[in-house]
Amino acid sequence: MRLIKPIYLSATLALALASCGGTKTITQQTPITNVDHLHKRTTPLTEVQLKRWSHLDILTDSVPGMSVDKAYELLLNGKKLPKKVVVAVVDSGIEIDHDDLKSQVWTNPKEIAGNGIDDDNNGYIDDIHGWNFLGDAVHENVEFIRVIRRGDDGSEQYRRALKELESERKEIEESKVRLEMLQRANEKVAKFLNKKDYTLADLDNIPTSAPEDILHSKNVMYGILKAGREVSWLESFANHINSKLQYHLNLDFNGRKLVGDDHTNINDTNYGNNNVLGPVRDEAKHGTHVAGIIAQTRGNNLGGDGVASPVVQIMAVRAVPDGDEYDKDIALGIRYAADNGAKVINGSFGKYYEENSQWVRDAIKYAESKDVLIVVAAGNDAKDLNKGKGVDRYPNDNVKMGAEIADNFLVVGALNPEYGEKMVASFSNYGHYDVDVFAPGVKIFATVPNNTFEYLQGTSMASPNVAGVAALVRAYYPQFSAAQVKKIIMDSGIAINQEVIVGETKEKRPFSSISTSGKIVNAYNALLLAEKLSKGNK
Repeated sequence: MRLIKPIYLSATLALALASCGGTKTITQQTPITNVDHLHKRTTPLTEVQLKRWSHLDILTDSVPGMSVDKAYELLLNGKKLPKKVVVAVVDSGIEIDHDDLKSQVWTNPKEIAGNGIDDDNNGYIDDIHGWNFLGDAVHENVEFIRVIRRGDDGSEQYRRALKELESERKEIEESKVRLEMLQRANEKVAKFLNKKDYTLADLDNIPTSAPEDILHSKNVMYGILKAGREVSWLESFANHINSKLQYHLNLDFNGRKLVGDDHTNINDTNYGNNNVLGPVRDEAKHGTHVAGIIAQTRGNNLGGDGVASPVVQIMAVRAVPDGDEYDKDIALGIRYAADNGAKVINGSFGKYYEENSQWVRDAIKYAESKDVLIVVAAGNDAKDLNKGKGVDRYPNDNVKMGAEIADNFLVVGALNPEYGEKMVASFSNYGHYDVDVFAPGVKIFATVPNNTFEYLQGTSMASPNVAGVAALVRAYYPQFSAAQVKKIIMDSGIAINQEVIVGETKEKRPFSSISTSGKIVNAYNALLLAEKLSKGNK
């Protein structure tokens, strides 16, 4: 139960760990601590550094990275590779044939490909690399639209859903106006420059003698590019708005028809298929990126480096559509992963409304019984999840800030590549009770569909960074339970004893008050603590 902030493992737990056996001794190293007076970095990260900043060292590089490279160099170099750990990515689908991922994809050893038979009797036919619980469905409503469609049940949730729909419709109309303005400016600049994909340097080369409308359009687009986005972002912005209008907020759209199950019946499990990519390759972008953060091959010069690529296999569980996930799919996805050998599950998704959240909590407890650690994203709404009565965000492992139901559930907020008061991502949720740790989640470079790579950001990216650290600990120290690995990650994190800017109001809060641990995750420290405990040292 997360009732007090864990600072060190208890003596009882240390003794329990000591009795589990050990591994080859790591040369004595010193944990990373005392970063309170770390000098702020004065030079920007190089492109090479930025592509892997989450692997950098907070002391050496002055960014809140996880010291992954340091761990490989000083702690893991020369150690015998352990048996690989299966990490399930419950997400939008994964491009399992991506050149930087395919060697790390899990293959079900008990299933014969393509014979149309459930060889291992697990209820899923030809589940070679995982399972697709969405079948051919791609788009979905957000949950509060489904709440409204179910009808007025007199609940507070229904009333809140009506208010949110009104607010969302107003916001989307404002976004449409902004998009049209940006598109007009982009068209004028592109025509003037005679190039579609222009840069900040191209904008700087537009002479001051250019027509007034061109200069105005230049200024508009300068703001977009200066924020680190490319011109192609406009297309993504347009797709986002169209998805909201056509699917997410459309009361007349029901994406579940394509799935063909009864989503209100948890026992109706005969649905989905084994196409873990999904029917539309580009729609697997989120899941492919998440998988890459954990498992893209290290040191092959193809893109980024996975936190745990030498020691993991990625199990693909497609359960998150373009829109909000169904509780049933998440619950069954967790159970599928737990039953088929996963030791870590990453869940980079979430919502603020529910239909059957207890199914998910039951699945979390089931995963705990199977010794599976679940790592999830805190959410990207700049909310204090524990303000007042708290903000109900799903999935979670408690009911309205009550005692935790399990010890295998780890919630992760996101960090910027900048040490100091701005280190918490502006979008990241936080909360002294419902968020456990923070990790890199801004400008994360990883695999995306069509065999390419891209920077993405979100707590969705912070979560797999931590799942990768968990996989390293579980691979090299298999004697530790899921609950013990969670404690090791939290206890070994680096404490930040300063105020940081958080939330929509950009208030300053002590970092120690915005998560249970008050710490940022560090792979080097986690492996050091695991080694220490494996030898029975307190």
